[in-house]
Amino acid sequence: MNTRLASLLPLTLLILAACGGGKGDEAKKPAAAQPALLIAPEDVRAVGQSGLIGAPVVTGAIQPARRADLRAEVAAVVLQVARDNGEKVRAGELIVRLDATAIRDSLASAEEALRAATQSSEQTERVLARQRTLNQQGMTSMQALEDAEIRRNAAQSELAAAKARLVTARQQMTRTEIRAPFDGVVSERKVSVGDTVQVGREIIKVIDPKSMRFEGQVSADRLGELKLGQAVAFRINGFGDAEFKGKLSRIDAAANATTRQVEVAASFDDPAQAPQVAGLYAEGRVNTGAQSALVLAEGSVLRQGDVAIVWKLQGDTLKKVTVEIGARDERRGEVVVAKGLAAGDEVLRAPTSTLTDGQKVQRVKAGAGAASAVASTAKPAAVAQAK
Repeated sequence: MNTRLASLLPLTLLILAACGGGKGDEAKKPAAAQPALLIAPEDVRAVGQSGLIGAPVVTGAIQPARRADLRAEVAAVVLQVARDNGEKVRAGELIVRLDATAIRDSLASAEEALRAATQSSEQTERVLARQRTLNQQGMTSMQALEDAEIRRNAAQSELAAAKARLVTARQQMTRTEIRAPFDGVVSERKVSVGDTVQVGREIIKVIDPKSMRFEGQVSADRLGELKLGQAVAFRINGFGDAEFKGKLSRIDAAANATTRQVEVAASFDDPAQAPQVAGLYAEGRVNTGAQSALVLAEGSVLRQGDVAIVWKLQGDTLKKVTVEIGARDERRGEVVVAKGLAAGDEVLRAPTSTLTDGQKVQRVKAGAGAASAVASTAKPAAVAQAK
């Protein structure tokens, strides 16, 4: 029995040595390189600078300073609509034509009445002149002269009334043609051919797109901080993160009785950059002299207990940076970065917990990949290792 065990011992030692040698060889193999992170432009956000954190908030819309609501001044049927929404018009250009048949008849009647009143007035003047001559010669009484003067005065009154009726009829004729009050754009057409409009009904709106400004409301509690000429920074719905600059040009003298907000208006610093569409929602802040600060979108900041970190792009690698966070702007979703970053630094827009400090990054074109995919250049190495 002992002889048999002794003969098996060398074989067992040989097998153990082979197994141990295999593990040692695997330990000596170098670890596979960590795959690169694909970074598209939409995955990156730059650290910006703003002096408006905590400044008075203004909410409102983009509206033209020059606008006209054209309404019907006569009751008639719409015969023609020469311009539609969005089309340009010149001052005095015809936009809408109303049926003037009845008014044209009234005008003709007023003209005939004026001619008759003119003839009657001239005749009474001649009669009065004759009565005066006869009275001077003693051939007529004073009563006849006074009667002639009364008829002359009545004829003159009728002539004046006829002239007024003619002017009114002519005005009514002109009111059947709705014309542009200034150079602008039709913003809202409210009638069509065949509609019957009554006096006072809104027909069409014309705006001047060159006069666009930001009109909004600010809380009356912050009214004491506002002054004409202060800088206003605002964003407009439909223009993404683009920030527009302007100056406070109007502060109303009364607050709204319901909302307790004050109407204000801000003109664009560069009118050429103003949107050409009225009514777009806008929101901004008035720069009342607050200190400038670095700001960053709150989604770029990760919390690890009491520590706030961001992932900064440094060349072709990721760097984990600890930052000190200050005030928070709830409306914009931004926070003040007191320490840790500089203006213009690029950080990941929406970092995840799987990132590692020093990880390589590869920039790709927009839409080609987010910050969770690996570069295709790392796949051959992974495949080779699997083999």
